[in-house]
Amino acid sequence: MRRLVDSSWRAVAYCLHPKVVALSVLPLVLMVAASFLLGYLFWDAAVSAMLRWLEGWAPFVWAMQWMTTLGLPEVKTLLAPLFVLVLVTPLIVLLALLLVALLMTPAIVDLVAQRRFPDLQRLRGGNFWGSVVWSLWSTVLALLALVASIPLWLIPPLVLILPPLIWGWLTYRVFAFDALAEHASVAERRELIGQHRWALLGMGVLCGYLGAAPSLLWASGAVFIALAPLLVPLAVWIYALMFAFAALWFTHYLLAALADLRRQRQTDETVVPPPEPAPPRAVPGEVIDVTAKEIP
Repeated sequence: MRRLVDSSWRAVAYCLHPKVVALSVLPLVLMVAASFLLGYLFWDAAVSAMLRWLEGWAPFVWAMQWMTTLGLPEVKTLLAPLFVLVLVTPLIVLLALLLVALLMTPAIVDLVAQRRFPDLQRLRGGNFWGSVVWSLWSTVLALLALVASIPLWLIPPLVLILPPLIWGWLTYRVFAFDALAEHASVAERRELIGQHRWALLGMGVLCGYLGAAPSLLWASGAVFIALAPLLVPLAVWIYALMFAFAALWFTHYLLAALADLRRQRQTDETVVPPPEPAPPRAVPGEVIDVTAKEIP
C-alpha cells in the first residue's frame, strides 16, 4: 500500500513535468487528426446505418412510438449519433493507449530512471519490437472481449462496468511490460508481475475508469453534437493524459519494486563468515598437544 500511494502521487507530479507535457503533444495531434479524418469520411454513413438498424429493432420502435405520444418525435435523430459514439469510444481508448505506450512510455521510463534510479542496472529483458508485439496481442484480446461483451451493454449497469474493466486489464498488461522492459531481465519481470499481479491489476482498472471519464461528454446529448469540434479534442486530450498518468504510475511502482528486489537478493546472497571453532577443552589429567596435526 505504501508503494501504491508513493508511486501515485509521484505520477501526478510528473504529469506536470515539461518533458511529459511535450511528449503528450504528438499522441494528441495524431489522435485528433485521426478522429476528424475518420469522422469526415465515415460519420454520416455510420449514423445512417445505426438509424436503419434502430428502426428495425422492435423495442426501439415501440419506445419511439411512446416518445412520439409525449411530443418528442425527433429523439431518434439524437440517439443514433450517441449510439455510434458509444461504439466508437472503445476504439478511441485503445488507440490512445497504444499511442501513449509506443510514443511516450520509453521516454517516461528513461525520465523516471534518470531522476530516481540512476544506479539501477539495465538488463534489457525486452525491446521495442517485443513491446509492439505484446501490446498488439493484448489489444486483440481486449477487442475480442469488448465485442463479446457488447450484448451485455444493453443492461444499464454493465455498460458502466465491463468496458472500463477490459480497458483496465489491457492497461495493466501493456504498461507493466513496458515499465520493466528496459531494466528488468525476463525472469525478474515475470517474478515482479507475479508478486504484484493484483496490485497492478487494481491500478489498471482504476486507470480504466479514469480513462472512461470523457464518456461523460457523450451524455450531454444534443449539446455534444453541436459542440463536437471542441469536445472531441478535449476528450482525446483527457484520454492521452489519463494513459500518460498510467504509464508514470506503473513505471514508478515497478522500478521501485525492482530496486527493492535486487537489494533483497544482495542481502540474501551476503555470506556471513562462520564463527571460529572454540579451542578444545582440557580434561583434568589430560595433556593436549595443540601443535599436533592429524595425519590422513
